[in-house]
Amino acid sequence: MIYYIKGELKEAGTDFAIVENHGIGYLIRVPAAVIAKLPAVGSEIQIFTYLYVREDILDLYGFLNRDDMNIFRLLLGVSGIGPKGALAILSTISADELRFAVLAGDAKTIAKAPGIGNKTAQKMVIELKDKLKLEEAFEQKIANEEKSSLGQAAEIQNEAVQALTALGYSPTDALRAVRAVTVTE
Repeated sequence: MIYYIKGELKEAGTDFAIVENHGIGYLIRVPAAVIAKLPAVGSEIQIFTYLYVREDILDLYGFLNRDDMNIFRLLLGVSGIGPKGALAILSTISADELRFAVLAGDAKTIAKAPGIGNKTAQKMVIELKDKLKLEEAFEQKIANEEKSSLGQAAEIQNEAVQALTALGYSPTDALRAVRAVTVTE
């Protein structure tokens, strides 16, 4: 299995990204939420992948973190849910929202995904309820929120360094100045 691909983002469409690694361009199908979070074309990116194999299909599905990939794999274990259905669900609701919807028995939230009806959503709740635990859902949500805030802080620091460099500071001096600042909320 291909666990992740790290390389240059060459192109991004409405439901795919093309990542080049050592001269090979990988077409990776991704949820809509991933497209919104992708860096600019030409940037380096790491995408966690799931290789879907059928007798006539080899498709890569990609996610920006392991948690989303693991939820995707859980969804594939539900009878009647294929990779396109699982991708549609993760394009509509986040992995955390899905966990809480399953644990709360909220099939209506899951049924908002295109191609997922009430019966399928109810079947998902029944089949996944035993595989998810409330404590783990809270722990994962907290971990995801911490990662998100750290990523935003790093992005802000990067922009500040670029701005100082554009104003004439050396990259080293700009980085030192930005690291010397403490941000409080």
